[in-house]
Amino acid sequence: MESENDVKITEKDVIEIMDVFTRVPPLLLKVVVKGNKNVVKSFESQIKEHYSHLTPEEVVKIEKVMTTPVPELQSILKNVYAETHQKQLKILSSPGAEPFITRNLQELKKVLSSMDMNE
Repeated sequence: MESENDVKITEKDVIEIMDVFTRVPPLLLKVVVKGNKNVVKSFESQIKEHYSHLTPEEVVKIEKVMTTPVPELQSILKNVYAETHQKQLKILSSPGAEPFITRNLQELKKVLSSMDMNE
């Protein structure tokens, strides 16, 4: 299994999970991002359930996302937006979305670390 240091998050990774981004209508996403809402808290039970079924490789990728600087993640999203024209990616790659992404990644770290302690 690769370590987090060996893993890179790429445009291909985003495309592979595009449905995660497109489930939320663009208008709703814009409101949530602008309001800097904590969506991880809202979906905590679903996150925990899904996380328990991930492969070790998928877990490493999630850990890599959580440690990658947000501007770097947004650059990847922007590149995929240029290719796919998915409005949700444009919203998330905009500079105004950085606080929203930062907040939710921090919350995700808390949720996942609490799972590690409970095991």
